[in-house]
Amino acid sequence: MTNKIEYVWHLRRLMAEAGMFATTDLVPLLAERGVRLSREQVYRLVTGTPERLNLAVLVALCDILGCRADDLIEPVPASAKNTTAAAPPKGQRPRPRRARILPVPAE
Repeated sequence: MTNKIEYVWHLRRLMAEAGMFATTDLVPLLAERGVRLSREQVYRLVTGTPERLNLAVLVALCDILGCRADDLIEPVPASAKNTTAAAPPKGQRPRPRRARILPVPAE
């Protein structure tokens, strides 16, 4: 059995440390480096965790933020990434627990 490795995406934190608080701040900076992404694509890149990432985008982000790839992407064991209770599958709500009615004790 192999250990599953996941990762944490730190783009939003690194942008805040650099004084960039709007996702649209990245659009012109990426364009200066030859990476053309729409506002929507940049928004998804900042607010989500990408499953695939073009190396040109990664290098441009590192250049903009003055960081290295391992500052943006932190590998973590799968069990350490989410220590909260397992969420129900998308679109499903958890089933409520059936109430137990206990008899009133006699005094």
